Amino acid sequence: MSARRRVFLLLDNRPGGRASRTVALALQVLIGANVLAVILESVASVGERYRDAFALLEVTSMVLFTLEYAARLWAAPEERRRDGQPRFPDSVAGRLRYALTPLALIDLATLVPFYLSALVGADLRWLRVLRMVGLLKCTRYSQALVTAADVARAEAAGLVAAVTVFAVTAVLAAAGMYAFEHTAQPDTFAHIPLALYWSIVTLTTLGYGDVVAVTGPGKVFASLVAISGVAMVALPSAILASGFIRQLRLHSHGIRSKSVASEVQRLDLSEEDAARLVGAVLREVALQVCPNCGEPLDHIQRGPTSFVS
Repeated sequence: MSARRRVFLLLDNRPGGRASRTVALALQVLIGANVLAVILESVASVGERYRDAFALLEVTSMVLFTLEYAARLWAAPEERRRDGQPRFPDSVAGRLRYALTPLALIDLATLVPFYLSALVGADLRWLRVLRMVGLLKCTRYSQALVTAADVARAEAAGLVAAVTVFAVTAVLAAAGMYAFEHTAQPDTFAHIPLALYWSIVTLTTLGYGDVVAVTGPGKVFASLVAISGVAMVALPSAILASGFIRQLRLHSHGIRSKSVASEVQRLDLSEEDAARLVGAVLREVALQVCPNCGEPLDHIQRGPTSFVS
């Protein structure tokens, strides 16, 4: 096995040896420590007292994250598609393709604040807050975050449609509120872009109360907008909920498929032998649930007319 292949397997987050799990755990701990440091640094007394410790942690972490990024970039051609072919060619163009993948961009975004701050020569607060992007690196190690990303990807069309409907409704609500309230509140509803703040807050059912309608028609219109806001929130929620249910079912099926595949591989069975074995098991074991609907079959077996032998 080549050194590059070993590095890829060491960094790849798949069920494997102890070394791979140790590296993944160490990186997660490092990510968590950096996020915690950013949070604690925002407390003036803590930031001043432990400034040197935070600086040492930041430098050490960025060096390790840089080495990790470089190693992943170097070993990228070792990643394989399902057909066994390399996902990224062993070339500059192939590694550039890898660098543009979402996870690689997150890795790069984690490094940018540190090196940009060093180049600028100033400790800019917004650059330090950008270190929180490192939390997204956990996507590589968290099945829950992977599932959330899969849901967003699978339901992208529905979510775009929901966002479009929300945007159109928000603009129409802002225009209507401007028409009803501009005369009574020329400063609060000076123009439609300012009224857009009110419409977004109302449609999302937040209702801060800092901007309210004072005229009769404006109050009626605001009530209608608030009611429609319930649908605006429920629509993407329903899309995401159905997407999560679908992805969880696919994930459960994938786990069962991997378990069967690993057992077949452990027993060194051919596809024909595995098929015969499964057929024999199904003939020997009586079905307890319907294979189509999943309902228990005991009530059918106990019935006066049974079709189950």
